Amino acid sequence: MRIVFMGTPEFAVPTLTEILGHGHEVAAAYTRAPRPAGRRGLEPTPSPVHRAAERFGIEVLTPATLRSDDAADRLRGLAPDVVVVVAYGLILPRAVLDVPEGGCLNLHASLLPRWRGAAPIQRAIMAGDAETGVMVMRMAEGLDTGPVAFSERVAIPPEATGGEMHDLLAKLGADLVVRALAALDRGRLDFTPQAETGVTYAHKIDKAEARIDWAKPARTLHDLVRALSPFPGAFFEADLGKAPERVKVLRSEVVEGRDVPGRVLDSRAAIACGEGALRLLELQRAGRAPMPAAEFLRGARLDVGTLLAPL
Repeated sequence: MRIVFMGTPEFAVPTLTEILGHGHEVAAAYTRAPRPAGRRGLEPTPSPVHRAAERFGIEVLTPATLRSDDAADRLRGLAPDVVVVVAYGLILPRAVLDVPEGGCLNLHASLLPRWRGAAPIQRAIMAGDAETGVMVMRMAEGLDTGPVAFSERVAIPPEATGGEMHDLLAKLGADLVVRALAALDRGRLDFTPQAETGVTYAHKIDKAEARIDWAKPARTLHDLVRALSPFPGAFFEADLGKAPERVKVLRSEVVEGRDVPGRVLDSRAAIACGEGALRLLELQRAGRAPMPAAEFLRGARLDVGTLLAPL
């Protein structure tokens, strides 16, 4: 089939690769325009999809919007049988959705209608969900409201991080998309409307949400830590001996303990919470690599009795 691919982050790359591996022709890849990354002054960095498409010799398009007057005409000129969308980041208006005869298929990393929106993997873990999944749906004008063709469910292990679930779902989703394309090519791709109940929204993660509030239950904070690991990373602030600094927590576990929320309870980095305690297992200081708690504690003052409060 002749396909136009639309995607931006690393999550979308396995799907693009799998589509090509199954012999489909990708006429062009739409992605977000390069953006500055890292320290101020660095050159704009192409998206992961941009880089992958260039490696495969695929034309890359980076429009700022698809709502322009000529967006539908430009897509029509590529003559796609179907458009595949994976975490693209731009809204597809009706004029664009109507271009391909096979429609626009979207891969979404949740069990719709739960967790529609931008951050379904992180939100599922933050909520303590026991399972999630991937779904291929036909795009509609609403936010992730289209009917579903294929889906696959998967358990969220109790200690799984957002990064680990991201990689698993990206792989499962890539396989699901090529299965959907095969069914479409045979004229046997059927859709089922989403349930009208159970709708939740996976809003983009706000920076303020990543700050650890020790007054919350340890289980809630544990889910926050693993949901945001490795990026953007849940964090606390403390004076570790030289100057106040921000520290990311990348892995943790819930343990027994009770004291004023934020109090360091022992020499192995157990911190009192509103309910129970959270032991910090892997941390990352600013500008340094992630490290086990034992290594972190050798280089940072985090004495028993210290109170971790906002600075």
